[in-house]
Amino acid sequence: MMLRDSKDDKMKEENVDIRTGRKWVAKSAQPLWQSADAKHRSELVQQEVRRGEEEDRQVRAVSMKQQGQYMKWELARLKKISWHEMWRMDGQKISFLLRSVYDVLSTPTNLTMWKLIEDPSCKLCGKPANLEHVLSSCRTALKDDRYTWRHDQVLREIAAVLDTQRRKKTQIEKGPKFINFIKGGRESSRNTYSKASGILATANDWEMQADVGGKTTFPREILTTTLRPDIVLWSRISRQVILVELTVPWETRLEEANERKLAKYQELVTDIQEKNWRTWYFQVDVGCRGFVSQTFWRALGSLGITGPLRRSMVGKVGRLAEEASGWVWRKREEQWKS
Repeated sequence: MMLRDSKDDKMKEENVDIRTGRKWVAKSAQPLWQSADAKHRSELVQQEVRRGEEEDRQVRAVSMKQQGQYMKWELARLKKISWHEMWRMDGQKISFLLRSVYDVLSTPTNLTMWKLIEDPSCKLCGKPANLEHVLSSCRTALKDDRYTWRHDQVLREIAAVLDTQRRKKTQIEKGPKFINFIKGGRESSRNTYSKASGILATANDWEMQADVGGKTTFPREILTTTLRPDIVLWSRISRQVILVELTVPWETRLEEANERKLAKYQELVTDIQEKNWRTWYFQVDVGCRGFVSQTFWRALGSLGITGPLRRSMVGKVGRLAEEASGWVWRKREEQWKS
């Protein structure tokens, strides 16, 4: 007040920061309850109520931050579910699908955050049990082969489709291929659509081996190695090899799983190529909640699986992963029988 009421103009212009408490600020007038009329008292009450509600809203928003994690799935494809499929789905499956995507299942960490329990530990390993831990990171569940069982459920479906496709006999065109040029304003007189495309259409003697159960070995006629890709297809006549590796990770770790597997099998691909085998390696990633990666979609197209077959296969593989994860979730606190 001495500076503000000073006769010296320079002293009046000095902007001195006066330290005050949190209740009031010296530079601005604060209304007092005792001196306020009925209207101002009503406004003061509304401000306090609004401030309290805003604090509660911010606390709830921070506690629900995991519900927006699906926006960070970079490699995962969108999952389309028609109303016809929704009507045919079991209510328990729909509940698991929606609640798992938004991460609002009754995991120990969520129950602790909701003030319903005090211990957020996993019943199997003792670590904090969020949904990611239950579905993909519990060491005890991994030792019990729960994740391996889910992996094999998805692998069987992929292997069944590839086995059907490799048995189809296609007419292999030999010699050079010519392109028919059409002048402007004219139409082609012959059908230019190919009957079959993709790598599987380049040979008719494909053999296949799927590592379901972990009891197979890599074909010795190709190379002697201890590595075991999930699916191996090879053609002796054309000397071609197709390696397919499947992972069923947490959706936010699709890219990490892809890079890890690529680094693991890069040396194997190089060794096979040195044996004069034309080699393709496809990394297939299916999220544990049924969302497939873009790499899976592109791999099917490269193999020659396109159109309705590719869409139906992707949908079925996603449902198998989702159903298997639902079973892992329901049995999360039980010991599995060997």
